[in-house]
Amino acid sequence: MTSIIERRLSLHQCLARKEEENRALKSQNLQLQALANLGSATCMVAHEINNLLTPLASYAALAVQNPADQKLAEKVLDKTVRNCQRASKIMQSMLALANGQKQDWETVSVKTLFEEVFLCLCRDFRKDGITVETQAADDLPVRCVPVQMQQVLMNLVLNARDAMLPGGGILRVSAVANAGHIDLSVSDTGAGITPENLKNIFRPFFTTKAAGARPSGASSGSGVGLAFCRRIVDAHGGEITVQSQVGQGSTFTIRLPQTAVPEYR
Repeated sequence: MTSIIERRLSLHQCLARKEEENRALKSQNLQLQALANLGSATCMVAHEINNLLTPLASYAALAVQNPADQKLAEKVLDKTVRNCQRASKIMQSMLALANGQKQDWETVSVKTLFEEVFLCLCRDFRKDGITVETQAADDLPVRCVPVQMQQVLMNLVLNARDAMLPGGGILRVSAVANAGHIDLSVSDTGAGITPENLKNIFRPFFTTKAAGARPSGASSGSGVGLAFCRRIVDAHGGEITVQSQVGQGSTFTIRLPQTAVPEYR
């Protein structure tokens, strides 16, 4: 009888130790996850800031080459101020996302989102032989964290541009209301994505932009852009899908819940 009691006591003590070890491991895991989130945020921030700085560098170089052009200088300064403000918001947004912090949601005009994206890009796509077509009703609202959704759209637009270099093509950005949802689409007439790459396209650090295979003017691939897009869209309670055919182009569609609010900006 004494032996059974001692054995049960030993088992309870062992279980208590294991439970304590388990709590310690969970605590360590939370700390490691926080570090992993910070690392992911750093990659995302670097990727997004580069998207803003690259066109600004081109504009600044043009201004230096034309010092007497006051209108150009004013345009460069205006773009610089706007993009620096945008960069600050992006860093705050990405770090908040990595830390799981709540951010300000707003009901905004989809058309305004589109306009802000192309304004931040600063580039005239016609110089790349690309025709841009946008379609969104003036009074079409969507509920989102604006700076995050703009970054998603910017990623998709830049990817579409790269897919059509150097030959050019048509870039279509559209939005339609669909049974309580808003469908935002970015499509191109570029090279398309092969089926084997299509299934991995949203996987972190997966990229089809091999260093030796990029067209002139195309951005390098870090493999975080589309993974970032999916994470943002998921956080908005939506989904992002892609359809593509080699040689015919790709269409990325974001479906977001629509909240009809009478006022938006």
